[in-house]
Amino acid sequence: MNRLRALLSRLPAIPIVPTGRTLVMLALLAPLAVVIAATAPGTWIVAPAAALTLLALTVIDGWLAGRLVRFTYHVPPDAEVGQECAIRVEAEIERDSDADAPEAALGFDPRLGAGGAANFRLQPTGRAGIFAGEGKALPVRRGPGELHDLWLRWRGPLGLGARQVHSPLDARIRVWPDLSPVRSPVLQAFLRDSQFGLVARRIRGEGTQFEALSEYEPGMDRRRIDWKASARHTALYARENEAERDNQIVFAFDCGQSMIEPVDGLPRLDRAVSAALMAAYVALKGGDKVSLFGFADQPQLMTPFVTDTRAFHRLQSAAGDLDYTAREPNFTLALATLTARLKRRSLIVLFSDFSDPTSAELMVESVQRLVRHHLVIFVTMVDTELEELTTTEPETLGDVAVAVNADALARQRQLVLQRLKRLGVNVIEAPHQTIGYRLIDLYLETKRTEAIG
Repeated sequence: MNRLRALLSRLPAIPIVPTGRTLVMLALLAPLAVVIAATAPGTWIVAPAAALTLLALTVIDGWLAGRLVRFTYHVPPDAEVGQECAIRVEAEIERDSDADAPEAALGFDPRLGAGGAANFRLQPTGRAGIFAGEGKALPVRRGPGELHDLWLRWRGPLGLGARQVHSPLDARIRVWPDLSPVRSPVLQAFLRDSQFGLVARRIRGEGTQFEALSEYEPGMDRRRIDWKASARHTALYARENEAERDNQIVFAFDCGQSMIEPVDGLPRLDRAVSAALMAAYVALKGGDKVSLFGFADQPQLMTPFVTDTRAFHRLQSAAGDLDYTAREPNFTLALATLTARLKRRSLIVLFSDFSDPTSAELMVESVQRLVRHHLVIFVTMVDTELEELTTTEPETLGDVAVAVNADALARQRQLVLQRLKRLGVNVIEAPHQTIGYRLIDLYLETKRTEAIG
C-alpha cells in the first residue's frame, strides 16, 4: 500500500475541473436517484453508475482539452489614472480537437481597477494552437499597482471537463496622473493659436516690464516717453515694455480626507492634479515658473520651480507621489510652511474642499494670512452628491430630513466661498470636467492685468 502511494505521489497533478454543465447534470441525478429508489429499489445501481460515467466522461473530456505548452503575458510599465490599459496574454495549447477558446482571469491590486480582477477570453491568432487576448484595467488611484495572479481555463470538446492553470505573477504597473487633458486637441490648438505659440516669445508693447528704448515716433503714447533718456540723448526716446514673465506659480493640493472622496469614480485629488498639470503646462509655455506643493496633516512635498516645458515630466513625477491621507488637513501649518518658502510674491492655486464649518473656518483664517503677501486662487469641485440630495423630491420623512441637512450644508458652503471672495481670493467652483479650462482662463486674465508680480 505504501509503495502504491509513493508511485501515485510521483505522478503529475492533472489540472482538470468539472464545468458548470457537469455540475448541473450531477445535481439533476440526485432527485433522479431518489425517484428510482422509491419506484424500483432493485435498480438503484443505475444512478451511481450514471454519476460515475459522467465523472469518467468529465476526466476524458478534460484530457481531450489539450495540454498547455506555454503562455506569455505583457504588462505595460506605466498607465494613467482613469485611463484604460491593456494586459496582453498569449497561450499555446496542444490539442487535436476543436473546442472553445480559452478564458483568462487576472488578479491585481484594487488601485488598478474596481474589484481587483479582469476576465476576458483569448481568441485564435491564425496560428495552430495559439490564442491571444487583452484584459483591461482601469486604474482608480495613483501609485504602484501589482498584478499577482493569472488563471487560464479551457474546456474539452464535450464541455464537461476543463483544464485550469493558475500562475502567480510578478509584475507591476506604475499609475501616473492623467495627462489626457494636456494632450487634448482643444488645448494643443489653443496653444498654437494663442499669443504664446509653441515657443514662448516676447510680446512688446504690453505690460509693465521694461524691454528696450526706441526713438519716439508720432502716434506713440506720450506717456511712454522716457524723459531722462531723452535728455541724455538730446532726442525723444520711448520705453518699450513687455508682458510680465517669470512669475512664480504654485499649485497647492489638499491631500486630506475630503479630497480623497470619489467624484465620478476617481478621487477629487486626482481630478485636481489633472487640472493643475493642464494649467501648469500652459504657464510653462507662457514663460512662468511652476512648483507643486502637497499637504495633509503635515506638508508632504514642495518641488523646485520648473522653468521649461522640457522639464514638465518632473511635475508629473512629483504629482504622482502625492499621497492619499485619510485625515483632516492642517491648513495653518501647511500654508505657513508654504509662505516661509516663498521669497517673492507668487500666484498660489489652492485645490481643496471642506465638509464641516470647523475645518472651513480654519481654512479661511489660513488663507487670509496668505492673501497678505500673495495672489490666491481657490479651486473646488461642485458637490454633485450634495446637489442631488438637495434637489431630489423626498418621498419619506427620512428623505425630508436628509434634504434639509443637505440644504444647510450647501448654504454653509456658499457662505464660506463668499467669505473667501471678500478676502480678495479668486474662487473657482465648477464640475471636475471644466475646472482645468476655468483655471487657464483665470490665469491668463490675471497675467494680462499684471497682478502677480
